Amino acid sequence: MKLLFIADIVGQPGRRAVKELVPRLRRLHGLDLVVANGENAAGGSGITPKTAEEIFSSGVDIMTSGDHLWDQKEVLELLRNEARFVRPANYPPDTPGKGSTLFETPGGPCAAVLNLQGRTFMPPLDDPFRCALANVKTLRQRTKIILLDFHAEATSEKVALARMLDGQVSVVIGTHTHVQTADEQIFPGGTAFLCDAGFTGPHESVIGREIQPIVQRFLTGQPQKFEVAQGRILLQGAIVDIDELTGAARRIERVSESLVSA
Repeated sequence: MKLLFIADIVGQPGRRAVKELVPRLRRLHGLDLVVANGENAAGGSGITPKTAEEIFSSGVDIMTSGDHLWDQKEVLELLRNEARFVRPANYPPDTPGKGSTLFETPGGPCAAVLNLQGRTFMPPLDDPFRCALANVKTLRQRTKIILLDFHAEATSEKVALARMLDGQVSVVIGTHTHVQTADEQIFPGGTAFLCDAGFTGPHESVIGREIQPIVQRFLTGQPQKFEVAQGRILLQGAIVDIDELTGAARRIERVSESLVSA
């Protein structure tokens, strides 16, 4: 089984990259499942039903989220009605939406997608480590193929959680920092890992935003309006090849695909 994870989609440039590149990547790599983090898809902050549908119609099967989940009030409609959209599972139990979902690949095995959010330098949520153990135990009753999007700031938290789950999930990919790391690897138990997948959107920027207002904020400490940038659009993430019988990863490869027409 081959899956593509698409790093945080930022605004209209990120959605454009998904629309133009995902169909070709699906054909080129024979992808069975495409998962994307969409928490920054609407104007660079949050997500709406309209932007979600645009992304799904571009070839994405499942979308995850993170700490910008609540930035658009329309997200409640997604959480209540869209089975393909998941939020971090370590929100309190009565929070709308769900933290994981199952995907039936056409003619192939069932795969699970789990979303968690870190606590180090992040808004406080329930313990992602204990939440991971409980959720993975339940999901493994249905499938051995499990992808975890861990939306977290600290590299140590991401590595520690992935090491804890080695052999229990197929892949752990970190999101949130918007800077792609070069530490892709497969742990001894068969879990593929990448500390941060980067972001999908304009890279002539400061992590997706126009450069000058952010520089000005650092220089003066004064509030600025951070518009989504436009130049040098990349689709970033990772492709993982997974053994369908064991759920163990065979290969992980970083993706940083340029939108040439940008």
